[in-house]
Amino acid sequence: MPLQILGLNHNTAPVEIREQVVFSGDEVKRALGRLASLDGVNEAVLLSTCNRTEFYVISEDGGRDRLKNWLHDDRELGTEFADSLFTLDEEDAIRHIFRVACGLDSMVLGEPQILGQLKDAFRDAQSAHTVGNNLSRLFQHTFAVAKKIRTDTEIGASPVSVASAAVNLAQQFFAGFKKHTALLVGAGVTVELVAKHLKKRGIGRMFVANRSIDRAQELAGQFGGFALPLSEIEGTLPEADLLFTSTAATEPVITAAQVEAAIKARKRKPIFAVDIAVPRDIEAKAGELDDFYLYSIDDLDKVILEGQGNREAAAIEAQRLLDDEIRRYAAIERSKQVAPVISTLRESNEIVRKQVAEQARRRMARGESAEDAIEFATASLMKKMLHKPSVELRKAGEASNTGLIDAARKLFGLDD
Repeated sequence: MPLQILGLNHNTAPVEIREQVVFSGDEVKRALGRLASLDGVNEAVLLSTCNRTEFYVISEDGGRDRLKNWLHDDRELGTEFADSLFTLDEEDAIRHIFRVACGLDSMVLGEPQILGQLKDAFRDAQSAHTVGNNLSRLFQHTFAVAKKIRTDTEIGASPVSVASAAVNLAQQFFAGFKKHTALLVGAGVTVELVAKHLKKRGIGRMFVANRSIDRAQELAGQFGGFALPLSEIEGTLPEADLLFTSTAATEPVITAAQVEAAIKARKRKPIFAVDIAVPRDIEAKAGELDDFYLYSIDDLDKVILEGQGNREAAAIEAQRLLDDEIRRYAAIERSKQVAPVISTLRESNEIVRKQVAEQARRRMARGESAEDAIEFATASLMKKMLHKPSVELRKAGEASNTGLIDAARKLFGLDD
């Protein structure tokens, strides 16, 4: 199984590069369709999140190189892009996929969201008809391994999320939240978690802005906040002491000019902001403004590391279990390589068996005794089945091919 991976993630690329290769919505379907047309790419799954864009492919004859070239051209990427890419093959690729599914390769060690994202990626590939037997077996086994790791270890205990890290970082900036106002942009799972943590820490006021006002109202209603459409962000921004953004927008929803106007309206009262989105929701130039303290998802690393120390022991145990599962799966896959040989061997010898059985029946029909017919059949069967191995072993002896001779001894159990 020529399993290969091409990708980049938070370990290999900063957010400035990752945001250039994010695929979402209809883009995933389009990308998978294009991958299916590349020579040498037989199966493909695309996982694209805020922290990683990775292609899992069954590929041969330069298929992965064509994938790399397509990605470069499709996104009009610069030269620095190549330095951020990583590639993995076979067992190393299997290990990586297992680690991703278990949260061992995540920015937040053991975080559970990645498994759901991986399942969504697999379903997208199924819908696009870009998975076959190889990736289907691999991903079904991957999901089973992730379940086992979470059941048998404490890797998912005491969860630390990107959302909680963002709020914890804000707490280092403000003495308390009671007298402050937060503006949340977006209404997905991450923003909902941010709202939950802010509410728990007693935030004074909360605004939720979203493209869908219905979803904004639903989320704001859960936490006693106020809902508004994205079009009203500019008017609300001057009221925000804290700003958290996490949308699926492909372009910034808050510009540097809007931030500058808000700072001016606030009479230089500072704004603390965390842009959790990839691509980023807040124009990067806004981070250069005075009194606007902007953090990206990559800036949350230190906060996250401080909060996940109690998972390190669980991660060691999880890795041990993972190593066992990798060896087991790799052995299963290697055994499948010889399955066609075994099948052909059985089929060819079945043909010989039927021929000899028919000859024995004809002998008995001519009046030969059953004992003589059995003697003939067993001798003939042994002669026919051992003829080819005997010829090859003689050739091996003449050529001093000790490897083949030793293999024959082992194959036929001659050393027992």
